[in-house]
Amino acid sequence: MEKYFNINYEFDKQSVFSSIDRQLQTSSPGYICVADGVILNTANRKPDYLEVVNGSMFSICDSSYVPLYLRWLYGIERKQYCGSEIFMDIIRQKKYRMFFMGTSQGTLQGLSYHLSQIDERINGMTFYELPFCNVEDFDYPGIARMIDEDGADIIWVALGAPKQEIFMSRLKPYLKRGVMIAVGAAFKFYSGTDVKRAPHWMVKMHLEFVYRIFSEPKKQLKRCGWIVYTLPGLLYREWRKKKLATNFIR
Repeated sequence: MEKYFNINYEFDKQSVFSSIDRQLQTSSPGYICVADGVILNTANRKPDYLEVVNGSMFSICDSSYVPLYLRWLYGIERKQYCGSEIFMDIIRQKKYRMFFMGTSQGTLQGLSYHLSQIDERINGMTFYELPFCNVEDFDYPGIARMIDEDGADIIWVALGAPKQEIFMSRLKPYLKRGVMIAVGAAFKFYSGTDVKRAPHWMVKMHLEFVYRIFSEPKKQLKRCGWIVYTLPGLLYREWRKKKLATNFIR
């Protein structure tokens, strides 16, 4: 695990899966954040939310730009590992019992159908539509009882950032075991709805944000505006941290 921009990242995929298995063996709950540009920006503006993000086992890097920043600042090579990728990697392992919650019933039904084509066991897993309410108003003890009775190893949460990370942090004290992973729009991507991830060439060219702006202009323009506004200060502070560390070593 490495700390950049005040966030605890795990970039190594094998370490991600090993950590999940170790956590499940301890029979204690934990959660993983999928840190995109929105989470990076919000966590560095809101200390309480940064505490939630770093209260996780670790964050995987959902931003294609963070690896670029690390190359510029530190001369190191790191790779993006986005929520939709870890979601399908774990689905294809056919290894865990899973619990899916968040988004709408229609999306969950489509998701159940399409994932069952990959792993037929998913037909017997739980897809639960969370009620639309403020993050403090969920029935966390009741939701935890449902998950514990289900016996799920992996609990997928799709509420959108920053709500889903706060949700996981509040649910964790009530759970007996399991690893929660917040995957944002991944449910919609694989449900057969009209919401799709950007084409591969746009992802490769770091232009996925452009695709998402055109897909959800009102929502994404506001998010991108905050990122652009705070990015210079974020990069400067990380550069200062590197410079101070270098001077200390000398």
